[in-house]
Amino acid sequence: MMLGLRTTAYIVKDLVRAKAWYAEAFRTEPYFDEPFYVGFNIQGYELGLMPEGDKANLKGENVLSYWGVENIEKEYNRLLKLGATEYEKPTNVGGELMVCSVKDPWKNIIGLINNPYFKLPE
Repeated sequence: MMLGLRTTAYIVKDLVRAKAWYAEAFRTEPYFDEPFYVGFNIQGYELGLMPEGDKANLKGENVLSYWGVENIEKEYNRLLKLGATEYEKPTNVGGELMVCSVKDPWKNIIGLINNPYFKLPE
């Protein structure tokens, strides 16, 4: 049985710098911090950072993870001010549903979503 999304991991070249950037971007400190993995608890979901290693990994653009936000324009602009680059401007994709995405300084895609129709199980 599938239990749902648990972790989104990003591969980064500079783990120390990425840890600081993501702590500011997501406004939280890591709960797990080792040289091989840094983990953040984002409202019950795992955001992981993994070092790139000696061999550079290709960064695919075929998988997106969207992090829920209440004000998509505000969070999108805040991430751009932190050094992210635009990937997809905030876009209405039907009704009140909005999505957008940016690339972090290591070229990983961070998706943002405001979806008032989706509710987590209680």
